[in-house]
Amino acid sequence: MKNCARQIFSSVIGASARGRTMCTAIPASLASAGSYSFGLPEIKASLSADSFSKFEASVADGSSLDKATANELATAMKNWAFERGAVNYAHWFSPVRGEPIQALNGMKYDSFLDLDFSDPALVKSMKVGFSGSQLFFNETDGSSFPNGGLRATHTAAAYNSWDRKSPVFVYGDTLYIPSAFVAWTGAALDHKTPLLRSEEAINTEGLRLLKHLGDSESSCVVSNVGWEQEFFIIDRDMYLKRPDLLYTGRTVLGALPARNQQTDMNYFGPMAPRVKALMEEMSSETQKVGMCMKVYHNEVAPSQYEYSPIFSLTNISNDQNQLAMQMTNDLAARHGLSVLWHEKPFAGINGSGKHNNWGLNTDSGKNLYAPGKTAESQADFAAFVAALTFAINKHGDAIRCSIASAGNDHRLGAQEAPPAIISLYTGINMAAHLEQIKDNGAALEGYADNGIAVNYGSNAVQTISGAEEDRNRTAPMPFCGNRFEFRAVGSSQNIAFPMAVLNTAVADGCAAISDKIEGGMSPRDAVAAILDENWRAIFNGNGYSDEWPIEAAARGLLNLKNTPEALAMWASDKNKSLFERHGVFTADETEARAEVLHEQYIAQVSMEAGTMLEMMDTGVVPACAEDLKAYEGTTMGGNRATLYSDMCKATEVLRNKFEDMGEETLEAEAAYIISDLIPAMNDVRELADKAEKRCHKDLWPYPNYGEVLYTHHSEGF
Repeated sequence: MKNCARQIFSSVIGASARGRTMCTAIPASLASAGSYSFGLPEIKASLSADSFSKFEASVADGSSLDKATANELATAMKNWAFERGAVNYAHWFSPVRGEPIQALNGMKYDSFLDLDFSDPALVKSMKVGFSGSQLFFNETDGSSFPNGGLRATHTAAAYNSWDRKSPVFVYGDTLYIPSAFVAWTGAALDHKTPLLRSEEAINTEGLRLLKHLGDSESSCVVSNVGWEQEFFIIDRDMYLKRPDLLYTGRTVLGALPARNQQTDMNYFGPMAPRVKALMEEMSSETQKVGMCMKVYHNEVAPSQYEYSPIFSLTNISNDQNQLAMQMTNDLAARHGLSVLWHEKPFAGINGSGKHNNWGLNTDSGKNLYAPGKTAESQADFAAFVAALTFAINKHGDAIRCSIASAGNDHRLGAQEAPPAIISLYTGINMAAHLEQIKDNGAALEGYADNGIAVNYGSNAVQTISGAEEDRNRTAPMPFCGNRFEFRAVGSSQNIAFPMAVLNTAVADGCAAISDKIEGGMSPRDAVAAILDENWRAIFNGNGYSDEWPIEAAARGLLNLKNTPEALAMWASDKNKSLFERHGVFTADETEARAEVLHEQYIAQVSMEAGTMLEMMDTGVVPACAEDLKAYEGTTMGGNRATLYSDMCKATEVLRNKFEDMGEETLEAEAAYIISDLIPAMNDVRELADKAEKRCHKDLWPYPNYGEVLYTHHSEGF
């Protein structure tokens, strides 16, 4: 297992100055890339050969290091951090808390100071140091974070410990230690712990299936992710003048400007100078901590952007995403900008997602979601696609829950996001091959990415080789040549939760195939049976079409259109059994997560409703009243009096609906939000947005969409 540990920790971690990584093509100007990341190469260089061997073994089998080795590692880490200006260390963890504004990690800053207990004096002197126990153990209060009843004030202990497969790093004056966070009972209080457990599950069941397929070389299966982060950047002065952005991360009021995203002028256009400077700085800073930020560009909507790194192991990729969001916030403020992570900060304008390009690899060099050229790789590919098909069909409800939030409800099913129906896009050629396996006894091998010739029709441009399958932007989970892209994840989300659920569901699919083989079926027949049982989950058509929801219902696929509908499915007996079976959540943890997700949904929409009422009462209504005065005694006011009156009446209806909240159960309260509160909010917004178009511009109390989206965006052009 030592080789597996080495592969896990070093092969996909980013740009270490002397590490052998996937980010090796670094120009001389970036020679410091990775120099603020302390990963496996740095650990190996810092420890004795015997200690390094012990560390590798401990990562492979989960055991604890002996005290001497742990202290040697901690001292080396401290000295390395001091050289880079660190004066604190922080166990950096991801509590399960709300996400719409910024889903940033938790931390507390500890100094590298302690009392010198070897000092015989009654009053001990201070010393500088960092021990193994401090590296691997940190305690905090577990009752103050959302926990779904897993902790209480009188049973509050919770612990952080380093995720040893994720390198520590120095950012600013602090050594950050990526950590898992659990209660005194061992119950998961964070996003990272279930993710790590799911990686154990995918390794166990992936290896089990590979052995049935004849693989005797692979000793581990790992999941990896390359995320694509979308977000908006606006001028900070505009941000501070919008209470809704400050409090909720999205505009609860706001009319579309005459110029929206027509003609797609923003998409891949040149960046506004301040944003370009921010992105350049962002790229440089992320490279220092071992993140190979591969691309950044303008997205479709005005003031919308995207960046993405080269993929990493899923737990490392998760940490990198959390750090990138934190860094972007910090750097944006220096440039007089603010970042909006919400899935739909502006109504009627494209929202933001976080596409997760997900795949499975082995330490023997296999990419299990790339068909390859050999019979063995193609058979592996067909089997693992069947496992994914099983996951989508049997556990689509859990996967849908993993991306459920108040913010994502505004986005799913719109023009820039997949529908809430969880399905799998294979592409036409792959589907034809899988159908032959399913129906006609065809061998597992036979599908290859041969590509197609794409001719530009001009001798100036050579013919190129396109992908075997076309790209589908309307599917929640499309095939992308050597991976599948989970497109439905929301931009504000911590990716650990959806990735943990996906890993677990696919592990269950691998187990289902293995069960059939161990029951007497051949591998080919077992894969064919799984495909046949779950074929309804494969859809290669237009997910935006009006016909798809009707067809999906006929197939028996769920269409969980909003978060309360989705969360009602989360803690089912089926799902509790799934997560317990693979050691990812206990039944109590599954139920606790349902409670937390309900609480977050209710809190988010409640904040939005409260903010809307505040903005109406203190800004919009007074402005409209003043505007109306200008037309007293004239016939020039048009329908203003009626419009403003209807708006005020709708505001009072919303106030009453808001005050009537407080049902007996979280589920009932969430249902009330869907049935009563959100429709009342929509009514107020519709009228207020019309009023914005009629009210004198000098009286309107908040920057409008045009000002927010274009003020900084037009600088320099």
